Amino acid sequence: MSPAKKASNNYSWPTRDKQPGHETYLFNRVAEKDSHLLDAARKLGAYRVLEESLEKRKPEEVTGLVKDSGLRGRGGAGFPCGFKWTFMPKPEDPRPRYLAVNADESEPGTCKDRVLIREDPHLLIEGILLACYAMQCRGAYIFIRGEYKNEAMVLQKALQDAYEAGLIGKDILGSGFDCDVQLTRGAGAYICGEETALMEAIEGKRGHPRPKPPFPAGFGLWGQPTTVNNIETLCNVPFIVDKGPDWFKSMGTEKSAGNVLAGISGHVKTPGVFEVPLGITMRELIYGEAYGGGILDDKELLAYLPGGSSSGFLPADTLDTPLTHDDLKDQGSMLGTASVIVLNETADIIQATRIITEFYMDESCGQCSQCREGTSWLSEILLRLEQGRGRADDIDTMLDLCVQMKGKTICVLSDAAAWPIELAIKHFRPAFEKAIASSATAVSSTASPAVGSTEGSEEAVR
Repeated sequence: MSPAKKASNNYSWPTRDKQPGHETYLFNRVAEKDSHLLDAARKLGAYRVLEESLEKRKPEEVTGLVKDSGLRGRGGAGFPCGFKWTFMPKPEDPRPRYLAVNADESEPGTCKDRVLIREDPHLLIEGILLACYAMQCRGAYIFIRGEYKNEAMVLQKALQDAYEAGLIGKDILGSGFDCDVQLTRGAGAYICGEETALMEAIEGKRGHPRPKPPFPAGFGLWGQPTTVNNIETLCNVPFIVDKGPDWFKSMGTEKSAGNVLAGISGHVKTPGVFEVPLGITMRELIYGEAYGGGILDDKELLAYLPGGSSSGFLPADTLDTPLTHDDLKDQGSMLGTASVIVLNETADIIQATRIITEFYMDESCGQCSQCREGTSWLSEILLRLEQGRGRADDIDTMLDLCVQMKGKTICVLSDAAAWPIELAIKHFRPAFEKAIASSATAVSSTASPAVGSTEGSEEAVR
């Protein structure tokens, strides 16, 4: 595939000319010809860091470099990656240990990992092998969502080529280190993005989250110590090991170091996936000519989701918020997957919130009643409001439901469904109040022909 053809796919291939002062590294190879093939990737530097590490670095040194870099997980939670690796048992523990790689990427609006998988799969494989070497894992399992058919084919071919080149398997590069990597395809369930549900699915079971404790580092795949990392997180590892923690911390902010792949979609002029330093403002990301390019049709911004559907809608007056874990948390939102969804003034915030809520209702595994029933009731109330059948207490009912849904379930899908509702009401309450008032007017108008009769109002509520 030629660079010109790649650029025609709805993705951005940033260059330093487009991003003055912003160093890019995750996207260094994606615009190069045949970057997904082993020979081309090795000419561009793939597996060099792995070879050097197997020869010169001890496993604990690799862990230390990643820990000192401040790399935080890019899958949503933002937990420090190197610190997470230290949860694994000490080397003297005889149990086999595994790495589970989350390539499920089912968060609405998120499409960054698939770019890395499809265009530079050997960067991912090198990151996986370095992580396995650091934690002394005997194998890694990549769980990829079922809809990613093309990505799975590219990745499977890359794994096959790496095996044939002695980069995976027994005695990798003559180092004595053994590690196998296997690709497992999912069936399209969002819940499998949760780390314990992902492990259940890899084991061939229904993708239901497990109660915690025990935690994966002590009891993971097949009851053995396991660490779960995201695709983009692992793709950062070769660069950190090669260039060092100080280089990585020179980008981003003190508490959110490095670059992130930000996906921008919705009502923007140039949607795409962009590599940006953490700390860039939402305003620059959405309006900057090198990124979103401004609001579609030059309309006004109504709201945006900064990190995928679960991060909740924020209003235009928060545009100067830096894209970091802590700054977005201060806004009551989160960085999540850094997948920005933009709505302009023509959008209906109630309809948008209802669509998100219905997604969580459909994707709930049903184990916990707070999630199973709460998402259903929230969807019903929002649909009523959208259709002009709202009730006076609907806002209070939804907020009460959100309280009951948070912090009481096996996984955080229930919380993820509640957060967008709370933020939508917090920032756009007048829209909800207007919908309720319009509903009351409609009921009153329907009932007026027959004073004293309940027929009209009953029909309107029904």
